[in-house]
Amino acid sequence: MQKKQNKTSLVWFKNDLRVNDNKSLLNAIASSNNVIAIYVFDPKQFSTNKYGFKKTDKYRAQFLIETVQELKANLETLNISLFIYNKNTAQAINSLYKTHNFNAVFYQSEWTQEEANSILEAKSVLPQNIDFIETYDQFLFHPEDIPYQFQDIPRVFTEFRKKCEKESRIRTITKLEVVLPKTNLVNNTTKTPTLNYLGLEEITPSTKTAFPFKGGENEALKRLENYFFETKKLGFYKKTRNGLIGTDYSSKFSCWLANGSISAKTIYWKIKEFEKIHFKNESTYWLIFELIWRDYFKYISLKHNNKLFKIGGILQKNYDWKINQLEINKWINGQTKEPFVNANMLELKHTGFMSNRGRQNVASYFAKNLELDWRIGASYFESLLIDYDVHSNYGNWMYVSGVGNDPRNRTFNVKLQADRYDSNGKYQKLWLQETLF
Repeated sequence: MQKKQNKTSLVWFKNDLRVNDNKSLLNAIASSNNVIAIYVFDPKQFSTNKYGFKKTDKYRAQFLIETVQELKANLETLNISLFIYNKNTAQAINSLYKTHNFNAVFYQSEWTQEEANSILEAKSVLPQNIDFIETYDQFLFHPEDIPYQFQDIPRVFTEFRKKCEKESRIRTITKLEVVLPKTNLVNNTTKTPTLNYLGLEEITPSTKTAFPFKGGENEALKRLENYFFETKKLGFYKKTRNGLIGTDYSSKFSCWLANGSISAKTIYWKIKEFEKIHFKNESTYWLIFELIWRDYFKYISLKHNNKLFKIGGILQKNYDWKINQLEINKWINGQTKEPFVNANMLELKHTGFMSNRGRQNVASYFAKNLELDWRIGASYFESLLIDYDVHSNYGNWMYVSGVGNDPRNRTFNVKLQADRYDSNGKYQKLWLQETLF
């Protein structure tokens, strides 16, 4: 893109909270001589939903606060000011327009209902001559490069994976090579809100957490360096990924991926670098395999839209779902008949994190054993999980509930799973003993 004179652009950050490999930021800098940025802590995202849960509760909110603080600092090294608001998104963007009169808005494309509505509201309050330039920037395989139209995405993951691996390519990382002049930095006194300001409780840190990390792009890159090159844990990922205790049984990248502190492409190309320097094995491939799963749920979401949030899921299947508040509360508070479910639910309640193995078991138990409306469980995960991602969360819940992409419609045998993955009971003892911290 050629530089356009006397043009001011706004970069609207949402779930792409990074400086590296950020197409919207790159395009804004390339096409404008003045760039400002915005992030909005919209009160709607911290309100109580119809199931009685905060849409974003304290753990994910704290991680988000840390991420936005780091983004603000990193943007300032490029001489770009990040304006942070805690108000309605459209109002925030409109008030920034009144003071800075930008000509274009660059942002990452979002398509699920709430996110799409937010974009439409923003467009409605700004003059029609403002350009809105969106970019698909959250994928491993870019939508233009996959061998499918959205409506033709297959129902089974394996088919999608094999065809994409064979016929698609992973794009290279976009690199920023320009730092704007210091005169681009404008007066900006906005700050990130506190948990208290967002109406949330303070966090009591747990010494038992498997995710003691902080939010932010620098933290994500530090974790990548440690997991790949300092400890070479990547080389054992497939063997350890079903673990339950500690920081290194899995990569833990999901939290940073969820809010876009790091891109899937960045992880992919670092895996390739690791393979070139050290070795290539099943484990190095398996992390790529998991990134493709993440892509797949995004494409399922693009194909099926709001069916993700319907009780019948993408299969539109009818089951006899129940709403039993007593059973829901027992599940939430780790008071069911299954100790393995209870241990996992207590870990989530006290840390905002849970292993993938744990998630599959507690979700299957909720939907298949208790026969409770799976959307309530998904909503609770949305509230608590640090690494909540709308596509993966609802995609996985549909999958285990028999209304999604599992062709076998399995029910997890929780007792057998506990015997297999916690044979010595160490994990259950860790979370079921009296002293939680």
